[in-house]
Amino acid sequence: MSRIVQVTIDAHDPRALSLFWRDALGYVHPSPPGVDLAPGQDPLEAWDDFLDQHGVPPEKRNSSSALEDPDASGPRIFFQQVPESKTAKNRLHLDIRAAPGLQNEERMRELESEAERLLALGARRVRRVEPDPPFEAGFIVMLDPEGNEFCLD
Repeated sequence: MSRIVQVTIDAHDPRALSLFWRDALGYVHPSPPGVDLAPGQDPLEAWDDFLDQHGVPPEKRNSSSALEDPDASGPRIFFQQVPESKTAKNRLHLDIRAAPGLQNEERMRELESEAERLLALGARRVRRVEPDPPFEAGFIVMLDPEGNEFCLD
């Protein structure tokens, strides 16, 4: 039997980091348990109302955040607040497949375009690895706003 995967990311500010990854991936914040969102309703505002109704103190409200793929094909991503800072390179990272099927300069142009979009969202660029066929298609290494590495592939 297969299992469903959730990716969990440690964060200082789960809500802010989830906003970056929401916009980077085109994911959505799920609604609170038992809450049906009206069309166009902001799920984060619904969460604020839900937490108010359940008496969650303000200092506990940014302890976690989550994202889901609106097409239900990608994994759920969960952000959990941790006190410690990131101290080393990630042992696991996300790859954003921004140029599937493209090769060489066409591929790298598409990756550069996506890198610019993500920089505007708060990412930082680390380096570009040039294509070297047949073994390397080329990619760009980036950092999210909290310094977690990811690749544009």
